[in-house]
Amino acid sequence: MKLSIIIPACNEEANIDSIYNNIRAIFSDINFEVVFVDDGSKDKTYKVLESVYRNDKEHVKVISFSRNFGKDAAIYAGMEHAAGEYTAIIDADMEQNPTYLENMMTFLDHHPDYDQVVMTIQKRNGNIFKRVGGKLFYKFINFLSDTKFIEDASDFRMFRSTVKEAILNLPEKNRFSKGIFSWVGFNTKSMEYKVGKRKAGKTKFNLKSSFKYAINGVVGFSVKPLKLATFFGTLSSLGGFIYLVYLIVKTLIRGVDTPGFATLASLTLFLGGIQLIAIGILGEYIAKMFIETKNRPIYVARKKLGFDEEIL
Repeated sequence: MKLSIIIPACNEEANIDSIYNNIRAIFSDINFEVVFVDDGSKDKTYKVLESVYRNDKEHVKVISFSRNFGKDAAIYAGMEHAAGEYTAIIDADMEQNPTYLENMMTFLDHHPDYDQVVMTIQKRNGNIFKRVGGKLFYKFINFLSDTKFIEDASDFRMFRSTVKEAILNLPEKNRFSKGIFSWVGFNTKSMEYKVGKRKAGKTKFNLKSSFKYAINGVVGFSVKPLKLATFFGTLSSLGGFIYLVYLIVKTLIRGVDTPGFATLASLTLFLGGIQLIAIGILGEYIAKMFIETKNRPIYVARKKLGFDEEIL
């Protein structure tokens, strides 16, 4: 098997045929497979995937989750079942043009010293908050994390089996794919791609999802927030001690000064805010530890098509 293409899909019933037909036309002359992962869709995505599979059992495989486990879990499931010499990841919405897959494969064929190709966004779509937020996220996480992230890198990529095996050997349940791909290393080539228009439907990656995704990335690949909480706690304590010395000296020299409620209230609110922030940061890490210690599976498959076993 030359190429395995993983396509996570959640409520993408109107896009499945388009992405499949494009890939089928591009790779008609090589041995390839498309591994669709239905991430708990509520529409007719699975029905469409079942139809695509029945019409092309040679190239199509389907994994259907019992509920929505998230894109990172879908990527992991696809990689577990990918059999190709190369493995690629692409979204189902057609914003990532399948023709780029051919470019990536050609590059890996002619550059054996490279292990993976990652596609970076040429120009972000969406409103100013999404565009600026994306830029700030990479600057922020690169400042905090020892693992360096390629700016504007996407999950749209292709890699050799050595990269796939390295990623599958990571046992963590809270998976942040961009960070995992960066952490395992390997020689990586960056290529730009132009984001196309979504074929149909609406994006599932709204502002709330983006913020949650960013928090998962920071917590999963940096302990600096904990160190920053310690630093600000020490700094505020030092400031409080200096202010206490100042008040004692002032009292000894000038006597008791009754006014000062505003100062005390401000300091109380300031210190209380720092404590709550520190507790919140600590809580994020403890929550991740709690989930990891449960050792629950990354996903649960409800049905599989095209594999030796089929879960009913």
